[in-house]
Amino acid sequence: MTASPPPELAIAREQFLALVDSARPDLHRYVSRLVGSAIDGEDVVQDTLAKAFYALSQSPELPAMRPWLFRIAKNTAIDFLRRYERRNVEPLPETEIMSSDEFPRDPTVLTAGLSTFMTLPVNQRSAVILKDILDESLADIAEHLGSTVEAVKALLVRGRHSLKTRAAAEPDPRPTASGASEHRALVQQYVSLFNDRNWPGVQALLLEECRLDLVAKAQRQGKSVGGYFGRYAKDPEVVLRLGRCEGREVIGAFRGDAVTPAYIILLESEAGKVSLIRDFRYVPYMADELHFVAD
Repeated sequence: MTASPPPELAIAREQFLALVDSARPDLHRYVSRLVGSAIDGEDVVQDTLAKAFYALSQSPELPAMRPWLFRIAKNTAIDFLRRYERRNVEPLPETEIMSSDEFPRDPTVLTAGLSTFMTLPVNQRSAVILKDILDESLADIAEHLGSTVEAVKALLVRGRHSLKTRAAAEPDPRPTASGASEHRALVQQYVSLFNDRNWPGVQALLLEECRLDLVAKAQRQGKSVGGYFGRYAKDPEVVLRLGRCEGREVIGAFRGDAVTPAYIILLESEAGKVSLIRDFRYVPYMADELHFVAD
């Protein structure tokens, strides 16, 4: 079982999360496009907030929160990309100068798929996301990137041009894992038993030391995972459907007659049993960035 943090630490964490709550959806939109994945983007947001929480505990004063968080998020995303050997991590030189102070958003960028942003070097990617997705001012973008307004204009010109000429979706780079058919059958069984509200049957599919990650909320392991299903027993409106997002097999959680999931759930398996449940119920903003395809 995962040990509970000291009460004072838990209180400090809740106060910090309340402080950054309004920035979280925009942080997610930003890093999802930096790393090319809404699912991985939430992991980067979690790492960003963990780093920020630690840094605040060591700082004598409160920084300008939003630009500070975005700088941490950019560096965390770069670390993620390097860790997984993703492309286009190195920025281009910032040499081109633009004279005009007028630089409106480009609405065509809003329709670009997450993976398309991966074709841009990271500084171009950051500038385009901050301007055209989040509508930040040029001065704020320059502060986020530790750059100048003129350099940001140059990054926007090059980044927008590249996005429009490389808009074709790239094939998903993730290989199909071995044992995929066995895992799929397990997930299908989980979904079926869940929708029947057969909670003993669902729990019989779990490893004894199954881990639960209620993303951005709590983590549990072993017997304490059983309480997780009690919450769903009181929420009969939620229906699960098997599908795919970003080339991954996921479970969509739907409410009522909705045609898009309110959030997703990911399962991992080991030895024919569920070894990890990742439930994104508490980060509903992530669903806005996902393209769920039902199986």
